[in-house]
Amino acid sequence: MNKNKNRFKYWIGQIHLWLGLVSGIFVCFLGITGCILAFEREIEDLAQDYRFTRVQKSALLPPSRLKQIADQQVPGKHAHSIGYQVGKSAQVVYYAADPEYYWIVFLNPYTGEVLKVKNMDDDFFRIVIMGHYYLWLPPNVGQPVLASATLMFLFLLLSGLILWWPKNKAASKKRFSIKLNAKWKRVNYDLHNVLGFYMTWILIFIAVSGLVMGFQWFAGSVYWISSGGESMKPFKETYSDTTTIKPGIHKQPAIDLLWARTMAGLPGYTGGIEVHVPENDKLAIEVAVNPDTETYWKADYLYYDQYTLKEIPVDHIFGKLSDTSLADRISRMNYDIHIGAIAGLPGKIMAFFASLIAASLPITGFIIWWGRKKKQKTKAQA
Repeated sequence: MNKNKNRFKYWIGQIHLWLGLVSGIFVCFLGITGCILAFEREIEDLAQDYRFTRVQKSALLPPSRLKQIADQQVPGKHAHSIGYQVGKSAQVVYYAADPEYYWIVFLNPYTGEVLKVKNMDDDFFRIVIMGHYYLWLPPNVGQPVLASATLMFLFLLLSGLILWWPKNKAASKKRFSIKLNAKWKRVNYDLHNVLGFYMTWILIFIAVSGLVMGFQWFAGSVYWISSGGESMKPFKETYSDTTTIKPGIHKQPAIDLLWARTMAGLPGYTGGIEVHVPENDKLAIEVAVNPDTETYWKADYLYYDQYTLKEIPVDHIFGKLSDTSLADRISRMNYDIHIGAIAGLPGKIMAFFASLIAASLPITGFIIWWGRKKKQKTKAQA
């Protein structure tokens, strides 16, 4: 029995070794960039004062007016959304995939004063995100590479647990603490095994959520398991009824009317509201209402006919939160799980240290392997 166990652990060890050697540099890179991104929002709020606007007694400017002002700053580009949040500057986002551009115009929502015009292609955190997602390569090249490395890392975490598991109670005492006064080889070994064990339980969630974003088949599998065998309904565009178009149907822009209606229904609301501008005369107007601006999963996504202003129900996961299933909510939570925001600031702190240790594991693991290789070579020469 012990012989079979030893053989099993030997082969697990070989898989662990070679997967680590193949994916190590990518895992280290993902860990380092993950550390940088862990407190992205907090750092931006501290360093970028144009993100804040003092609350005033005067009325907020409607989205069409903010869009009109922002359009003059980035001519020739289509406004994607106008966002409001109490105590924060309004943000008019300009985003398109082809031709690709991403700009944000920050404005005082009471006066319309332009506070900052920002090309997000030059933003530090945006650059890091593009590396973390795509290795700064075309998405169809970089994303599969990093997703594959993440899949290997998940196997490394699971195989590492098997290798860590002590043979008996006496051996287990050495597996939970780092012997700092030992020789550096032993300290390095403990850093790899002990820290790896403690952070594995967090890193598994980070790796799985990363794979959901990296592979469609993995996202579908997670949804299928969490839903009890159902397939995720894909997101699809929502359309207005163009047969109801009438000249002068509204005295005010439709986005203003829907924004005012939303605000009137939420007195004292301190969350975030985004009004999305339809790209053509067929699409619906989307209004996103997020009660918790520290996360994304709780938002309600509402769709309205841009001519009749009637709400249009949807059957995909990005509709009203109250209409979603457990599997839908798990899918919505995925990004917040990945960055630790699902558990607030403590979750982000855990994600930071987990990413830091993840970056160290390939290094400490390589040192262990190299030391053993040199020892075997010395023995062979003796």
